[in-house]
Amino acid sequence: MDQGGRAGFAATAVCSVSDTPPSLLVCINRNSSAYQPVTTNRVLCVNVTSDQHRTLSQLFGGKTPVDERFAAASWSMLETKSPVLEGALESFDCRIRDIFVSGSHDILVCDVVALKERSEGASLIYFNRAYHAL
Repeated sequence: MDQGGRAGFAATAVCSVSDTPPSLLVCINRNSSAYQPVTTNRVLCVNVTSDQHRTLSQLFGGKTPVDERFAAASWSMLETKSPVLEGALESFDCRIRDIFVSGSHDILVCDVVALKERSEGASLIYFNRAYHAL
């Protein structure tokens, strides 16, 4: 939500990189509408969705205009001022340290600077072209 504007996308490739420093990698398609704002701002929040966020995940994974995506849920902020989803199972507030090009996507290596946790709920996963509770 800085000079690049507000953006959000449903990331299907996120994983841990290191615990020292705490970091994640996030893959983003360079053709995504979120690509320019995310790489310009160099911050993001990985919100781990619960099984109650199916509709929201579909909005963020499609061609829905950005204002409609964010209007569908409640949001707050942590250190980087990236959107933190209220009710997410876990939120990792991050600064992008490195960007690597790979095919149609960029791999963002992100340092985790703040966390917000919730202790209950089932995770939402996307597998075999469908959402599932885990």
